[in-house]
Amino acid sequence: MKRYRILTKEEEQIIEYKHTEPPGSGLYAQFDGEGIYVCKRCGAPLYMSQDKFSSGCGWPSFDEELPDAVERRPDLDGQRTEIICKKCHGHLGHVFFGEGLTAKNTRHCVNSLALTLISAHTEEGFDRAFYAGGCFWGVEHLMKDVPGVIRTTVGFMGGDVADPSYEEVCSALTGHIETVEVVYDPKRIDYETLTKLFFEIHDPTQRMRQGPDVGPQYRSAIFYLTMQQKIVAQKLMEELKRRGIEVVTQLLPAQPFYSAEAWHQHYYEKTGKTPYCHRRVRRFD
Repeated sequence: MKRYRILTKEEEQIIEYKHTEPPGSGLYAQFDGEGIYVCKRCGAPLYMSQDKFSSGCGWPSFDEELPDAVERRPDLDGQRTEIICKKCHGHLGHVFFGEGLTAKNTRHCVNSLALTLISAHTEEGFDRAFYAGGCFWGVEHLMKDVPGVIRTTVGFMGGDVADPSYEEVCSALTGHIETVEVVYDPKRIDYETLTKLFFEIHDPTQRMRQGPDVGPQYRSAIFYLTMQQKIVAQKLMEELKRRGIEVVTQLLPAQPFYSAEAWHQHYYEKTGKTPYCHRRVRRFD
C-alpha cells in the first residue's frame, strides 16, 4: 500500500521530469539546520545534515548519503551521473567526484525542491525525539509529565502512505509504526535520560508486538534525527545486550511524522484509564 505526497507543479517538474531549480533559489542552498533530509515525494530518508557542506555551487551539497538511499545512473546527457531516490525513483540531482571539496571527495548536488528536512529542533529552540514502543497511548502517558518534556504528540512514522489514518495504520499495510514525538528542553533533560526511560516503559525484546497488541505497527523503534542521537541509542542498546536483554528495537533515520487524530492525543488523561501494557521496569542502574 503506497500513497505519495501530492507535489506542487514546481516540485513535479524536478522530481518527475528531471528539471533543475535556478542556482541559489532553493530553501536549503544556504541552510545549515540539523536533522534528516528526506525525499519530498515518498519521505524516504536520504541524507543527514552532518554530511551537508557549502560548495558554492548554488544547490544543497552532501558528501555522503544514507545507506542504500540513493541510486546512481548515467544521465541522458552522456556525461554526468544522475542520482535518484532509490525508493520512488524521483530525480534528486547529480553526483560529482574528484573535486577535492571534502575529505570524501564526493558532491551530491541536490535540488532543494526534491527534499524536506525533518528538523531535530523546534522553532522555539527545543529538541525533538521520536520513540515507538507499542500502543502510543501508553508511551505518551509515561513520558509526557517527565520534568523537561515540553509536549508530546502521538502519530505515525516509517511507512509508505502519506498522511495515513489510524484505520489504515491498523491494517498493517502502510508500514507505519505508532510513534510518539517528544519535544524537550535539553537544558533540563538530555536525550540519554529520555531514551533510558523509553527502554524502561516498554519491553524492547518483543518483536512485532507489545503485550496484547500484535502487529508490525506495534514494533519497538527509535527514529534518530542526528548522529549524536544514533550514538546514544546504540550505546544503550549495547548495554542492555551486555546485561543479557535481547533487544530487538530498530534504530532508524527519521521520516515524516503524521499526527494521529485528535482523540488519540493524551488518551489516558481524557478517558481516566490507565496504561494496560506499559509500566516502568528498571533496566539501568
